[in-house]
Amino acid sequence: MIAIIDYGMGNLRSVQKGFEKAGWPAAVVDRPEQLADARGVVLPGVGAFNDAMTRLRESGLDRAVHRVVEAGKPLLGICLGFQLFFEYSEEWGPTRGLGIFPGRVRRLTGGVKIPHMGWNQVRLLKPGPLTAGIPDQSDFYFVHSYYVDPADKALVTGVTSYGIEFTSMAERDNVFGIQFHPEKSSVLGLKILHNFGGLAAKC
Repeated sequence: MIAIIDYGMGNLRSVQKGFEKAGWPAAVVDRPEQLADARGVVLPGVGAFNDAMTRLRESGLDRAVHRVVEAGKPLLGICLGFQLFFEYSEEWGPTRGLGIFPGRVRRLTGGVKIPHMGWNQVRLLKPGPLTAGIPDQSDFYFVHSYYVDPADKALVTGVTSYGIEFTSMAERDNVFGIQFHPEKSSVLGLKILHNFGGLAAKC
């Protein structure tokens, strides 16, 4: 079973339905102990970084996410969920994140319309299990005003151009992050979810 973390922010049912269409059962959970039995865990989210971290800490889900990483289970962050993996966000002043990946979350710049909303290409920098069967320069659906700036560039597996070139995919060991919304990205988005489900099934 894939656990989708409900911390009060995000289109959880869309993500759940996306996994079901991709061939993997998924359940929405909101208690730390529910992550213990999951084969894979997803941290989705849309909204403010500070609010998200407050809710994760108050519920104890922040510590549960770290236990998932330590246990070697596949963990996927989507959009805001990906940003929460980092040490700090500049949104509404410096806010501490989960600190799974080194680096910061910064506001998009470059004289473009904010938020970045719509379809855009992802240029793949290196192969990985999440992008198996995904052609380079494929289009995915984005909705965000901030982007991740990893301190360790070796984490970066995909980049996208919108005013600036920013990291749209990153991974390390069992942790994967994507800035776009696979559940809104048609066939190739479902392929991403299918690939993650396959990783979870092996645990």
